[in-house]
Amino acid sequence: MTFEFTASEVIVKNPKNPLIISTMMPYPSTLTFNAGVTKFQGRYVMVFRNDYNFTREGIEAHKTAGAKLDLKINLGLAFSDDGITWEISPEPFVPFELNDEWLRAYDPRLTVIDGRCYMCFAVDTRHGIRGGIAVTDDFERFDLLTMTVPDNRNMVLFPEKIGGNYVRLERPFPVYGRGGKDFFDIWLSESPDMRFWGDHKLVLGTENVAFCNDKIGPGAPPVKTRAGWLTTFHAVWRYRDKKLYSWAGNWEKEYFAGIMLLDIDNPSKVVGICPEPLLKAENQYELEGYRGSVIFPGGMILEDSGEVKIYYGAADTTECLAGICVDELISLCKKI
Repeated sequence: MTFEFTASEVIVKNPKNPLIISTMMPYPSTLTFNAGVTKFQGRYVMVFRNDYNFTREGIEAHKTAGAKLDLKINLGLAFSDDGITWEISPEPFVPFELNDEWLRAYDPRLTVIDGRCYMCFAVDTRHGIRGGIAVTDDFERFDLLTMTVPDNRNMVLFPEKIGGNYVRLERPFPVYGRGGKDFFDIWLSESPDMRFWGDHKLVLGTENVAFCNDKIGPGAPPVKTRAGWLTTFHAVWRYRDKKLYSWAGNWEKEYFAGIMLLDIDNPSKVVGICPEPLLKAENQYELEGYRGSVIFPGGMILEDSGEVKIYYGAADTTECLAGICVDELISLCKKI
């Protein structure tokens, strides 16, 4: 049976989408997506994932020959005065040096806490995927604060301490413990100093999301509202009876953006969730790309006007923007 899911009709995708594409880059680039976005020191700032060293045509050739694709990843940095038109920095963004153990860093998420900008990110290492947190005051120097053990990723920070501790959402992916399936859930942990993390709690399981039969994970860092912490997440539906568009071929996963409300004082408690996807792939730039039918939210900004800007990667290829009124977004999260 083929399932079809309908997304919310109140959120509006920006008519200038996609905002960031590989042809805008002043350095080698094939895919630019999954960005962290925030407001810092009076401007919008974006750190995005940049995949390079291959082309769409090269992917087809590699598929035919059966060879392994030599994909490379770095990070890009961009600034904006309006959150829509972006100025790309002339060189790739290098927050810290890689080494023989760290192969590549990617999927950044940005959160401003007490005037400093913290970046969560994933790192492919020779011994598994690890999540890290670093902090900067100027986007020139970063101080590395902590790294998880494998395998953990999709970490995002809350923008203030809760109960005296820093708080983050994360997505460990224990294949053995979950029976060899991609049933990966959203967890929460706390820290007194941003370095040592513990007191782990389950926030949301895959079984609690109607448009998921595979895995879920955090999206953008949460935003504080009168009703609770507005929190995006990604959810995956794996099709068994059809293939989706993909440059890479053999693609069967559709990624949705979901939205939920977490309790303001106890953010491990879900107090509301939208029963349908907030965003799904509908336009060509979302349906077709390196991996088609992928929506991945990575940045969310609540403006003084009440507008919420949600930045998302589309088709693992470009970076896009959608907007919605905060009251409408809250109303989508049905009480549970």
